[in-house]
Amino acid sequence: MAATQRDVALRAGVSRRTVSNVVNDYEHVSEDVRRRVLAAIDEVGYRPNRAARSLRTGRSGLIALAFPEFDVGYFAELARLVVHEAERRGYTVLVMQTLGDRAREVALLQRIDRQLVDGLLFSASACDPADIENSDTGPVVLLGEHEIPGIDRIAIDNVAAARAATQHLVEQGCRRIAFIGRARDFRSDMAEQRIDGYDLELTAAGLPFRQVIEVDGYHRAHGAEAVRHLLREHGPGGVDGLLCANDPVALGAMHELVNAGLRVPDDIAVAGFDDIDDSAYGLVPLTSVSPDKQQIAELAVSRLIELIEGAAGSGSHQQPGFELVVRASSLRTAPPR
Repeated sequence: MAATQRDVALRAGVSRRTVSNVVNDYEHVSEDVRRRVLAAIDEVGYRPNRAARSLRTGRSGLIALAFPEFDVGYFAELARLVVHEAERRGYTVLVMQTLGDRAREVALLQRIDRQLVDGLLFSASACDPADIENSDTGPVVLLGEHEIPGIDRIAIDNVAAARAATQHLVEQGCRRIAFIGRARDFRSDMAEQRIDGYDLELTAAGLPFRQVIEVDGYHRAHGAEAVRHLLREHGPGGVDGLLCANDPVALGAMHELVNAGLRVPDDIAVAGFDDIDDSAYGLVPLTSVSPDKQQIAELAVSRLIELIEGAAGSGSHQQPGFELVVRASSLRTAPPR
């Protein structure tokens, strides 16, 4: 038998009216009560009647989530958290993929409108303000590094995160640290911000060596190809640390380093970004910058619902937290050969 608002109310110790207020995102509910009700919704498995709410509010109860690539672990993991958070708030999520291509992003913005969805969570890569202005998607919240003036955005401080990872490599004794991940034939705000942090920390540490390797994408194969290029240019001992733009690139890089007979981390220490599930379970677990994905999902869904409910967009940039998760790939156990 399906759970009801009464079941939620009994579990949370509140009235049915309070449950209704939380489900419908009325703003005059304390955060403590909202958390209790949302937890009770999860526990009893309650799902709001979307058809009834649509008739009452004139909204569909559907939001869109657009990411570049769902076979990149970070996006898949974040999508799961966004879907869960949206469902907790009574929304269904329509998931879409753009491949980071401007034409696809513009086509997406033209395809979806207010009659279909109530709003859009958008990890954009290439679209510009005019593309948003000429669309009828309803409220938009951006996820990630690509900034569009006037549109609210959720993203970690990539410069600070890259500095923290680079500093860790320096502290492990690395003196010739390369960065793998500048985009070759397309613009990546993510990569450029992480390169800025890498460069700032090397300058602060007084290390003159700089090497930024371009890639054609952000999968394992691109990391492996970058390492082959690096070894051709510098030889096996020319670099002793690698900071990679994301974890798949770092995993591919480590695979190629091992194939070349190099020890990770003793010959070359490696760090990545995004802390995807695979990173903890390799033969050499990967050190990685871990964005607070749960917080990103909560902030993004909460802000989009506020806009759907009539709040004014401010073009604000909210910065979730991050931490550097240190694993074996960067912990030097012996001096470099």
